[in-house]
Amino acid sequence: MSQLKLPLPLEAAVDGPFVVGASNRTAVETLAAWPSGDERVLALVGPAGSGKSRLAAIWAERVGAVSAHGAEAALIDPLELEGRPVLIDRACDADDETLFHLINLAQSGSGALLLTCREEPRAWDAALPDLRSRLDAVRVVRLEAPDDEVMAALLRARFAERLIAPPEDVIAYLVRRLDRSAAEIERAVERLDAAHRPITRALARQVLADQL
Repeated sequence: MSQLKLPLPLEAAVDGPFVVGASNRTAVETLAAWPSGDERVLALVGPAGSGKSRLAAIWAERVGAVSAHGAEAALIDPLELEGRPVLIDRACDADDETLFHLINLAQSGSGALLLTCREEPRAWDAALPDLRSRLDAVRVVRLEAPDDEVMAALLRARFAERLIAPPEDVIAYLVRRLDRSAAEIERAVERLDAAHRPITRALARQVLADQL
């Protein structure tokens, strides 16, 4: 697999580009090559705003996975999923029986199962002893909160979507002051654009002060 240069926009049909940097590069490269070999179950974990759901959705689109969120996973009939890749976003909210059957199905060698949550599977509540042992054995790939490089690239990308090219000193100012999440970046860019004024550090300071 070719090496990724950082930061790099990963083109996807899910809400625009996914920006790759040091905080998420390992996860991006892992999912780009998975499933492969005998490893059929994988957990993607990380803090809020780190891009778990976005990256998982990109994977699901690439492999044609069946997707569900949290408790909705119970609506999937495991008997109809043989040989299919499956994504359960917020998998820690799914019920024990559903997770148990989905993990067993994936580990039978027919398909793959990607689970996302903020916490690692070993920290999830599980009343079924057999599920507990399976969750403890799941390989974990972690996303960290966006670092400065990813924050700057995300800001440039979100501004570019609005045909705005703010000065680099504005980007640097926002990187130092925004919370480390894609959602926070989107809110800040939206409010700056809504001001209908040249985007300067003074405007950025005013907008951020108004958000407090």
